[in-house]
Amino acid sequence: MPLPEEASTSTDPVSFSSLGLIKPLLEALEQLKFTEPTEIQQQSIPYALEGRDIIGVASTGSGKTAAFALPILQKLWDEPKGLFACVLAPTRELAYQISQQFEALGSAMGVRCAVIVGGMEITAQAVALAKKPHIIVATPGRLNDHLENTKGFSLRNLKYLVLDEADRLLDMDFGPVIDKILKVIPKERSTYLFSATMTTKVAKLQRASLSNPVRVEVSSKYQTVSTLLQYYCLMPQKEKDTYLIYLANTLAQNSIIIFTRTVHDAARLSIILRTLGFPAIPLHGQLSQSQRLGSLNKFKSGGQRVLVATDVASRGLDIPSVDIVINFDIPTHSKDYIHRVGRTARAGRAGKSITLVTQYDVELIQRIEKVIGKKMELWETDKEEIASLRERANEACRVAANELKEQQNSGKKRKRGGEGGRRDDRDRDDDVVEAGMPTRKRASRGGRR
Repeated sequence: MPLPEEASTSTDPVSFSSLGLIKPLLEALEQLKFTEPTEIQQQSIPYALEGRDIIGVASTGSGKTAAFALPILQKLWDEPKGLFACVLAPTRELAYQISQQFEALGSAMGVRCAVIVGGMEITAQAVALAKKPHIIVATPGRLNDHLENTKGFSLRNLKYLVLDEADRLLDMDFGPVIDKILKVIPKERSTYLFSATMTTKVAKLQRASLSNPVRVEVSSKYQTVSTLLQYYCLMPQKEKDTYLIYLANTLAQNSIIIFTRTVHDAARLSIILRTLGFPAIPLHGQLSQSQRLGSLNKFKSGGQRVLVATDVASRGLDIPSVDIVINFDIPTHSKDYIHRVGRTARAGRAGKSITLVTQYDVELIQRIEKVIGKKMELWETDKEEIASLRERANEACRVAANELKEQQNSGKKRKRGGEGGRRDDRDRDDDVVEAGMPTRKRASRGGRR
C-alpha cells in the first residue's frame, strides 16, 4: 500500500472563508467566536472538502473536532438526506461534547445528532435512531450493540466515518469491535482518523479503514505547552491525603482538577474534601451517565471549583478555564501525564500542574521529565501548616471510609432488590464493555476507570 501523502504547508494568512466554507458555517463560526482556523483546521479542511481521506495527528485541544465537523456539515448541506456520518469516540463525555459541537456549528442547517453510548437507556436510543439523525456520535461497544440487536438500524448508506482519539480507542481494546463495525459500513465512504500519537495499532487501523489518505501532522513532538508551569511536591506516602488537603487549602480560589488512578480514590477524595468544606465533585466510570454529565456541567459552569477524576476526564474534554491540575497519583504512562496536564493552559492561557511525589515515585517522575524535555520545579510547602491539618485530615478520612462502606452496603441491597437491581447491573456491564474489560473481572479490578 502506498504511504499517505503528506499535506503541504503555506505561510499565507488563512481565514475560515478562504478555506472554502459556505455562509451558514461561517455565520455559526462567528457566533461561536471562532475567529481564525487552528493549524489542524487550516491543513485538513481543504483536503476534506476535496473528498480526500484524512489522517490527522494532533494533540488534544488543537481544534480537531471542528476540523472534521466542518467539512462533513458542508457536504451535508449539499446532500441533506438520511444518516450521513458516524463519529466513534473512546469516552461517553467526549461523545456528548462532539455532538454539541456538531449541533452548534450546524445550527443554521437544522442538523440532527444522536449520541449512542453505554450507561443510557437502550430503548430510548433505538427510538432516537429510528428518527433518522444526520450524525451519530457513539462509543464503539454500544454502537455495535445496536447494529446487532436494533431492528431496522444499519449504517448501509453512511457517507462519512470519523475515528476520533484513535490511539485511545485502541488503548481501550476497542479494536475487535471497530473491526466488526468496519465490516458493515460501505467501502465507498470518506474516512477521517484523528489521533494524538501514531502507534503501530493506529497505523494498522489506518491501513484497514482509509483509502489513499493525506496525512496532516501539526505536532510531531509529544510535549506540554510553554504556558504551563509544572511542579512536583515531595511527601511520604502515608501523608498524601494531608498534603492534598494542604494544596486544596492553599489554592482554594482556583478551579482545580485532581486526577487519581482509581475510581475508589476519586470517590474517597471527593468525600474527604467536601467534609472539610471544599466544593468537590467526583467524575469516574462507575457513576451513572447522568451523574457524570452532571459533575462535568457543574465544574464547567463554575458551580463547583474542584473536580476529582480518573483518566476518563484526561483527554478530549474542553473545559474552558482550569487553573490547576493536581496529579494525586503519577500516571504509569508519560502520555497520560501530558493529557492530564493538558486540561489547563489551553488556548494560550497560563496554568499550573502539581504532581504529588512519594518515595516510590521518583523513577516515574524522572521518566516523565525525560519525555517532556524539562525538569519540574519543587512546590514549596509549609511543614507547620501541614502538621496542623493532620488531625482534621485523619478525621475526614474516617468519615469518607464510613460513607463509602454505607454506599457499598446500600448498593448490595439494591442489587438484591429485584428488577431495579438487574437494570443497574446491565448499565454497569455496559461500562465494562466500553472499557474493553470482561465483566467478571470488574470486582477484582475495581480501581480501573
